[in-house]
Amino acid sequence: MTLSARPKEASERVDGAEWKPRERGVLCFVVKAGKILLIEKKRGLGAGKVNGPGGRIEAGETDEQAAVRETQEEVGITPTGVEWAGELRFQFRDGYSLQCTVYRASGWQGELMETEEAKPFWMGTNQIPYERMWADDVKWMPRLLAGEKFRGWFEFEGDRMEWFRMEPA
Repeated sequence: MTLSARPKEASERVDGAEWKPRERGVLCFVVKAGKILLIEKKRGLGAGKVNGPGGRIEAGETDEQAAVRETQEEVGITPTGVEWAGELRFQFRDGYSLQCTVYRASGWQGELMETEEAKPFWMGTNQIPYERMWADDVKWMPRLLAGEKFRGWFEFEGDRMEWFRMEPA
């Protein structure tokens, strides 16, 4: 089933075949025993918001390699049991666009630590602080937590979500 905030034709920019992202990135969420690893983002896009470890894909690496590297850099652990969970497309009205691949990990190795990028914390999967997150997260995170695969398209004006569409992958 597809969910939309308004008709599809209202947003051909983000979900049309011609859409090309300015940047590509990843998110990686470690989910285990009813808890999820989240971060308070300290700088960059979304600074001050709660999210998962992630960032931009570097030349020569796969999306999955980027998800593992970014998690290592931002919170000091290496995610294990990493699997593809979904794809998100973001179009901002100021012209910025981002395609984000989302991964779910079932475990980790190493010691969790705070870095200049992020302050990590564990949260119960039934206590997600959506009010501190990007507005789109409430649309797709329940699918991630349920183990479902998903695709989402979103348009933003600054921090305000103007349009979205979700579907199973």
